[in-house]
Amino acid sequence: MSVRPVWEEKPTVVGQAGKSTLLFLVTAAVIIPLWSVIVTSLSSRETIDRAGGMVFIPRGIDFSAYESLFATDRVTQALWVSFIVTIGGTALSITLTVLAAYGLSRPGSMWHRTLLFLFLLTFLFGPGLIPSYLLVTGLGLKDNLLSLILPTAVNAFNLIVLRAFFMNIPGELIDSARIDGAGEWRVLWQIVIPLSKAVIAVVALFYAVGYWNSFFNAILYLSDPADHPIQLVLRSFILQGQAPPGVSLPGTSVPPPTLAIKMAVVAVTVIPALIVYPFVQKHFTKAVLTGAIKG
Repeated sequence: MSVRPVWEEKPTVVGQAGKSTLLFLVTAAVIIPLWSVIVTSLSSRETIDRAGGMVFIPRGIDFSAYESLFATDRVTQALWVSFIVTIGGTALSITLTVLAAYGLSRPGSMWHRTLLFLFLLTFLFGPGLIPSYLLVTGLGLKDNLLSLILPTAVNAFNLIVLRAFFMNIPGELIDSARIDGAGEWRVLWQIVIPLSKAVIAVVALFYAVGYWNSFFNAILYLSDPADHPIQLVLRSFILQGQAPPGVSLPGTSVPPPTLAIKMAVVAVTVIPALIVYPFVQKHFTKAVLTGAIKG
């Protein structure tokens, strides 16, 4: 009588209950803080004072924090900068990563092993803060939005994931296209990329979230507040306790609660990523498993 593997056995009642409980706790740990942030940002001064801080139970809706937040040019400009950096950086990063991954996935390509070794080396050794700063400033990128894009244009992990996926594409399919007269560019554009839309979408999300959440390079390379992304504005609001200059309700001299303003900035920063994530979430497992199976 053959014994089935453990993972093929029917889960016990205790095991199923434990998994459900763990899943519930993890979900609650994510949803409850986000709920509190949104509710607090929509609360009035009286509600926040009554709760003594963060609000969990809404008592009316007050949009004064958002109205006063977007009444200032600082937040609007910061959001615009973040969108430009995220969209432009993601487009550039995906283009470079796809080209590099396809070249490294083809056996016999020029300097194949050397280039792959150099990319893998970045997993172990970073350039360091001072050399990176000297390089960026030496290239004349100081006070330039390109300083937020070019230093992180290619991520080694994303490159390896894409390369592994490209290597799993049947070689016979590519060989048949070459027999029909297709060159490398046509093979990449008409065969490889259409078959890799799922993993490319996941990698694009990785890059987009990275660009959207980055703030350290902005601290180093951008001295003009007009060029600061939303994350840097969020940092000044939350960590340094600064409120937006001149924040008050339009037509009044009474500012909304500072805590509501801070939570409004957090909500504005988080919501774009939450909107995009569900559209590519179903592709995550496929992309990560592909990178883990063959590298």
